[in-house]
Amino acid sequence: MIERSCLRLVVVEGALAVLFFGYSPHLGILVTLIIAFTLFFFRDPPREIQEGVVAPADGKIDYIHGRRMEIFMGPFDCHINRSPVAGVVLRTRYMKGVFPPAYRRNDRAERNEILIEAEDGVFKVVQVAGFLARRIVCYIGAGDIVRKGQRIGIIKFGSRTVIEIPEGYEFVRKVGEKVKAGETVAVKSCSAYCEK
Repeated sequence: MIERSCLRLVVVEGALAVLFFGYSPHLGILVTLIIAFTLFFFRDPPREIQEGVVAPADGKIDYIHGRRMEIFMGPFDCHINRSPVAGVVLRTRYMKGVFPPAYRRNDRAERNEILIEAEDGVFKVVQVAGFLARRIVCYIGAGDIVRKGQRIGIIKFGSRTVIEIPEGYEFVRKVGEKVKAGETVAVKSCSAYCEK
């Protein structure tokens, strides 16, 4: 499955490929490779949603401190964001900012914050734009009811996603681990975590 917002881009790239093939086969092949990468980048694979609080993004965990975990999404990771829990969206807030390289943490980076109220507290998911990721798309808004693992947005071309957890929960993943949105359990309640 392909994320719907890329279709217009693929149409434009396809028109350029046809034009370039008439001018230079080498340029036509280059644009065709770009189309293939675009389709790969905007893939939206099905996921088997797991029990517990799931990761909101694909990628590598590169920061954990207190109740905050950050996931770096490289160019070969799926960039669809998913809700880590079921609940009600309390608020979404888009904040303008700078566009640093996505592998660098920067509190002034352009971002979109999503607050989701679950049964046991409020979870925050932050979509962060990077140098190449100049477009954050959020599919949900205040008052929406979301299912765990539901698609909540996409960050286009290299970025990071943050999850902040309420009291009573613990991260069960470590810095350096790879996670998949919706499939990897990233957080458990303290009672469940301590029983292990």
